Amino acid sequence: MMKDALFAGVNAAVLTPMKADLSVDLDHMAQHCRWLLANGCNNLGVLGTTGEANSIGLHERMDVLQGLIERGIPSANMMPGTGVSALIDTVVLTKHAADMGCRGALLLPPFYYKNPTDDGLFAYFAEVINRVGGRIKFYLYNFPQQSAVPFSVDLIGRLLKAFPGTIKGVKDSSGSYENGRAYVENFATDGFEVYAGDDTLLRPLLLLGSAGCITAAANVNSPIAAEVYANWNNERGAAEHETLSATRRAIVSAPAAIPALKALMSRHTGDAAWHYMRPPHLKLTGEQQAKLFAAFDACGVQLGKAA
Repeated sequence: MMKDALFAGVNAAVLTPMKADLSVDLDHMAQHCRWLLANGCNNLGVLGTTGEANSIGLHERMDVLQGLIERGIPSANMMPGTGVSALIDTVVLTKHAADMGCRGALLLPPFYYKNPTDDGLFAYFAEVINRVGGRIKFYLYNFPQQSAVPFSVDLIGRLLKAFPGTIKGVKDSSGSYENGRAYVENFATDGFEVYAGDDTLLRPLLLLGSAGCITAAANVNSPIAAEVYANWNNERGAAEHETLSATRRAIVSAPAAIPALKALMSRHTGDAAWHYMRPPHLKLTGEQQAKLFAAFDACGVQLGKAA
């Protein structure tokens, strides 16, 4: 396990609460962030996939980050998603994150144009890094199921050689142990931080030398993930990992993860406003919720006191 990583440990890919008019509910979001930090999370991945970032506009994203800081969420504990298809917008968002005091930003690749070459991706990230400067660390977001643009080992190696100390890590949401292992085995000894995006891979990758996780399910299972992280190399950690993996499987058994997580949070807090989300995401049906709750409850997880 890599202990000295900037975002070492459990990081939630934070949900974005909405109001009835589908604007971001900053007070509610800050409350949820405080709850996460008090219930097993070391840091917070805000404005990522789970946070509906690709349904949130450029200026809204900046307002969200600034609004959370104004409400007392430490900028040093947030890794905002800043990678979008437009290079200039990626630069603007990443510069803003640096200005706000964030230590790292998570960048999707430019995902609209399919099958880009590694040369093209290298040129994109080189341009972004040169324009942003060295005020913030870059974390690559490997989520080929959504972006259709994977980060190859060769590309990461080229970026690390060209921008040592600036390209700092990766969130690997590929769900592939082999892919995560390749990242760790090739780069972790040089301080490159690998974060599992799939809870079922948290402990297996920690055993190889990864830095922790950044996961959607941490919105509701962070206390269990924290136990796994703290006991990564013993029997207790192995047992807790089985529970953690079961919660992940329960959540992904629902038709879509964001509505599922918001349904779980609504039940946990008693707040129906958790069901608000921007289309095309839709609230789960009653039948879908019942199946989700039964699967999640079968894991035996008791969430901490609601914020």
